[in-house]
Amino acid sequence: MLLASDTQLNQKSYYEASVTRPAVMAPLKGAIQADVVVVGAGFSGLSAAIELAQRGLSVVVLEADRVCGGASGRNGGQAIVGFASGQEPFEQQLGPAVARKAWDMSLEAINLMDERIAKHGIACDRVKGYLYVADSARKARALEADMQSLESVYGLKTEFAVGTDVQRHIQSNTYCASAYETVSGHIHPLKFGMGLARAALSLGVKIYEHSAVVGIARGASLVASTAQGQVTARFGVLAGNCTLAEYGPKVAPELTPRIMPVGTYIVGTAPLDPALCRQLIPSRSAVCDNNFILDYFRFSADHRMLFGGRVSYSTKTPANLEVLMRKRMGQIFPALTDIAIEFVWGGFVDISMNRAPDFGRLGNNLYYLQGFSGHGVALTSLAGKLVAEAVAGQAERFDVFAGLKHHEFPGGPWLRMPSLVLGTLYHRLRDLL
Repeated sequence: MLLASDTQLNQKSYYEASVTRPAVMAPLKGAIQADVVVVGAGFSGLSAAIELAQRGLSVVVLEADRVCGGASGRNGGQAIVGFASGQEPFEQQLGPAVARKAWDMSLEAINLMDERIAKHGIACDRVKGYLYVADSARKARALEADMQSLESVYGLKTEFAVGTDVQRHIQSNTYCASAYETVSGHIHPLKFGMGLARAALSLGVKIYEHSAVVGIARGASLVASTAQGQVTARFGVLAGNCTLAEYGPKVAPELTPRIMPVGTYIVGTAPLDPALCRQLIPSRSAVCDNNFILDYFRFSADHRMLFGGRVSYSTKTPANLEVLMRKRMGQIFPALTDIAIEFVWGGFVDISMNRAPDFGRLGNNLYYLQGFSGHGVALTSLAGKLVAEAVAGQAERFDVFAGLKHHEFPGGPWLRMPSLVLGTLYHRLRDLL
């Protein structure tokens, strides 16, 4: 769900402008029953609904806005293997054997996304290839160490380059090191999400848009209430960004302190000469640097540069956003300095304290999926499968993630946001060193 200050900004989304949405699905009215009620029609909620329906369960999905109206339909479209946290939380808390299981499941997440694209005929501009880049000697050393660890311990093959060799992968003088791999890649996220919704509907899932959940009565059966109706179900899945949703604290207040909303923003240029696109990023890969305040970008199927970054930890959209984004894009690619920008949009993703995914249970029958921390494009596909397995009584794989310990953000409800802003300023300064 968008915060109110960003509603107007989201109206300039390239993703929304490049799809034709079907008619609005009616909101829930009256009382109905189901085996499972899913809160949120983003990637994780729709993936869970598909997996549950394939197991023969009746599923109702309640969405406060429209299908993929939140982060699932606004993100950078980068489908990345692994986790935003890296492997450290898994290794340190759960040991090397379980950490390996988590890594293998992140590979499964990519494969599962591709399987759904193929099985359900989802035309979502899928491209394989990912380029990690570093813009300082210190960041280059960190990138090399990370890639060497992933290859030696987990088998991820990357092509590492330094100096002028970087130019073979990206025509920019900003970066002094890069690492290229072909497991990760990118998609058009809204096309993918709408395809998931069609797949869910074809399996008998009922989806209600504009049906915000205002409360869930817990017990042997769950009762999820909206403004005009309610769903009684044996199981529930919370698959939205609970902190961002207006009613999140009423639905699951115990989850709110462990998640922080982070604003992230993207600009889309006018269509470019395809030859220029091939020159700047020959592999058509998605690209991301390894700064704390990172830049991420890629070319769309219709040859636009989609350039993201300038994150905000204060829930305030940065002033002069288009000017700032254009300046940063021009620093990386001088050839794009004067290119027209036709789209500017953004929104909020949920991050956990350690950037690791936060999956678990509230009681015996209410599951939650949150804390994807910017790695949700692929990981949400896996999350939906794992929660369906757990509902069906096979929770071993779900419990790999549920076994992670997560801490609350410091400062309580009033000071945790200012504390995070101060911490971000510190890391921004370190990025400049």
